Amino acid sequence: MTDNQLQQLVEELSQHYFQLPFLHRAYFNSRLKTTGGRYLLNTHDIEINKKLYDHFGIDELKGIILHELCHYHLHIRGMGYKHRDRDFRELLKKVGAPRFCSTIEETQISNRKKVLHTYQCVRCSQLYIRKRKMDVRKYRCSKCGGEITYLRSE
Repeated sequence: MTDNQLQQLVEELSQHYFQLPFLHRAYFNSRLKTTGGRYLLNTHDIEINKKLYDHFGIDELKGIILHELCHYHLHIRGMGYKHRDRDFRELLKKVGAPRFCSTIEETQISNRKKVLHTYQCVRCSQLYIRKRKMDVRKYRCSKCGGEITYLRSE
């Protein structure tokens, strides 16, 4: 599916479910990792995660679009468009849009296999485990103020 086809689908779903036009842009964003879609408040555009469409198909895509259109139409009308707002939850039920999208199992597994970096204080042997590498010349031990050295990555 191309961005133009997605735009057309969003416009059709908006007209069918909300009886209101969608007057902004809808497009795929390949950088989205943990979300099915995103409604942008400043531009009123809708971004969709292409991987979820490729993995789950058109039905999941329609659910994501309906969810984002709920944000869109409520925000345009000045009503409660956030997930915790009553207006939003009621509109989700009315149009049958999901509150959350499905997750791709591969993404969850790859997110769990993050490399961890282990550091240790030279003076008191305090261990520090970090997701990101850090410059040991800039930091000191939080317990004793000693020098920190890099041990290993796991």
